[in-house]
Amino acid sequence: MNIDILCVGKIKEGYLREAISEYSKRLSRYCRLNIIEVQDEKTPETQSETLCGICKKNEGERLKKYIREDAYVVTLEIQGREMTSEELAGAINSAGIKGISRIQFVIGGSLGLAEEITNCADVHLSFSRMTFPHQLMRVILLEQIYRSYRIINNEPYHK
Repeated sequence: MNIDILCVGKIKEGYLREAISEYSKRLSRYCRLNIIEVQDEKTPETQSETLCGICKKNEGERLKKYIREDAYVVTLEIQGREMTSEELAGAINSAGIKGISRIQFVIGGSLGLAEEITNCADVHLSFSRMTFPHQLMRVILLEQIYRSYRIINNEPYHK
């Protein structure tokens, strides 16, 4: 299985880069992982709704270039469907059984995802109704994908 993580912005914090590297290494025995970063828009603390929309649209256009038609696309959104770790594992396993060879998880920037991106998703996934920094979300997502593969393979993992 090919797993793509499409995300807005670069990771600046060393501790997050280390965690991403660790989970990428762990996942290498289960799938081919590809992390694709697109440039984020500079957003001032206070801005109009119109400017927010323009920023999200620009980031969305950058992300759209990497979304493949043959991929199973999962967008991470606060308003998405919440799943247990077992349900996410089941969804990943089911995709493989159906012959899908690529899953693309899409993480937006600080303003979220453009409607154009959410409209092309097969699944809208929420990890919580809470808001997380998009940089940290990358680590959380990788950990859950790793946990999914451990579940799929009936391997023990810390609960």
